[in-house]
Amino acid sequence: MGTAVEGGRSGPRYVQIADEIVQQIRAGVLKPGDMVPSESELVDRYGVSGGTIRKAMVEVRASGLVETRHGKGSIVKDRPPVRHRSSDRFRRSHRQGGKAAYLAESAQSGATAKVSVLYIGPMEAPADAARRLGVPAGTQVLARRRLYFRNGTPVETASSYLPWDVVKDIPELFAENPGGGGIYARLEDHGHEFVEFVETLQARPASKAEASELALSPGAPVVHLVREARTTAGVVVEVCDTLMAADQFVFEYRIPADD
Repeated sequence: MGTAVEGGRSGPRYVQIADEIVQQIRAGVLKPGDMVPSESELVDRYGVSGGTIRKAMVEVRASGLVETRHGKGSIVKDRPPVRHRSSDRFRRSHRQGGKAAYLAESAQSGATAKVSVLYIGPMEAPADAARRLGVPAGTQVLARRRLYFRNGTPVETASSYLPWDVVKDIPELFAENPGGGGIYARLEDHGHEFVEFVETLQARPASKAEASELALSPGAPVVHLVREARTTAGVVVEVCDTLMAADQFVFEYRIPADD
């Protein structure tokens, strides 16, 4: 096989093949439980060497969409999306029942959720978070960074930024497990009653580092969501900067038709 066949102006041939297989999975052409075509089948289909196909399958496995079983090959994983309901996920009743938003929505979808805490501590507020919190850039805030898993697969990262003067007297917010209902429940326990949550969403390709953290293919679609948690006093007490694997979430919003 010549290099003219296995390379191209749009990137290495194995990357092109991997992207095509991943798109077939995302589009449902290859469904959960289906076998990915074997190496010999892919060699015949694409007219490339076995080495190129093996490189392509490394990329496909890195997407987190397939699992490889010894002696059987690669099988498409079952990854039903978690459904976000903006009118439901932050209900006070969930917090009072001891469920944080992610655990509540995962339970609704029948998924097994896990949260890995990556960092808790003081940090200089990033410019965008500082603007939303109404403090100068570089002001010390409490940062809480988490990686969320669904059925063992990383699906979301989230970094919360909270004003230091709000959290300094709430020791639970410095703990990995802030208790039932999550950080919002602890804030309300201390008099910060929420009136609304404002979310801004943007879809874009994942960076290389983001794709690695979420087990996605390079350039896979992600949803960048930034949330402001506002209290009845008109204060933003948390900014949450979240990145989600786009194929894992469906966003459903209820919009009132009256004034």
